Amino acid sequence: MNEFYQKDIISVKDLEKPQFEKIFAATDRIIQMDPNERRELGRGKTLGYLFFEPSTRTTLSFQAAMALIGGTSIGISDVSLSSTKKGESLADTLRMMSIYSDILALRHSLDGSSRFAAEISSKPVINAGSGTEEHPTQAIQDLYTIKKEKSKIDGLKIGIIGDLKYGRTVYSLLYALANYDVDIRLVSPESLKIRSDSIYEIQKKLSLKESTNLEEYIDELDVIYVTRIQKERFPDEEEYQKVRGSYKIGLDVIQKMKENAIIMHPLPRIDEISTDVDNTPQAKYFKQAEYGKFTRAALLGLILNENGF
Repeated sequence: MNEFYQKDIISVKDLEKPQFEKIFAATDRIIQMDPNERRELGRGKTLGYLFFEPSTRTTLSFQAAMALIGGTSIGISDVSLSSTKKGESLADTLRMMSIYSDILALRHSLDGSSRFAAEISSKPVINAGSGTEEHPTQAIQDLYTIKKEKSKIDGLKIGIIGDLKYGRTVYSLLYALANYDVDIRLVSPESLKIRSDSIYEIQKKLSLKESTNLEEYIDELDVIYVTRIQKERFPDEEEYQKVRGSYKIGLDVIQKMKENAIIMHPLPRIDEISTDVDNTPQAKYFKQAEYGKFTRAALLGLILNENGF
């Protein structure tokens, strides 16, 4: 039985370790499958994407993932060209896209938008980023990246660096990691510390330590997950300028890391990872983006096929 068939993917908190492992196994199969066989998974199916926030990787990887399994994609990636500009409600836009598509991917600036979409849409909905809440498919590709590049997740020390207050990828990643035996080190400016109310439930499951100083943990980490300071979510430009560039991963930092440690980033980066780092063995953020295409293809294949694959 395929438990993902016609399932909404709204929050990482709705998934547990067995579900993650099934998605990882499906991703492995997607990568290994004969291309002709793989294209049968989405043949005749349409992904409808609604991106009310700017996006490069998430939009393109969903489109690439749907193409990989033989499906097509239609959607909105520029709100100014949609009927929302005329005043059409999100609910009506969702209803229309449900008519034209077999599955929806929604990215929206409002908290709760994807949960709302799942109630309105007659087709399964994937949360492609909702406000400051979550980005579940990013967390899935992040875990898959760690598993492929480190050969395991359990037993690792993982540092999450940067904007921990506004970065929704951070929350999804922490919710997902709560299913594994890992040690977490959180490094951020004081004003961008993790929102304690948002991780209250998982603090009992995870070993968490916080600091404003990356040097404190750098030589013990197996995974360094860097996030950008999210300028667009700051209510005050002046507050953003105070913390901009708080941490920068350069070759000097690489020298202090464990030799087999890896650096990840959900991208886009601004100035938090030097381009000098890109060609080092530790840099895995572009590989991470590539894995995103395959994990999303696996998820789409599972949701669209009653018997799985």
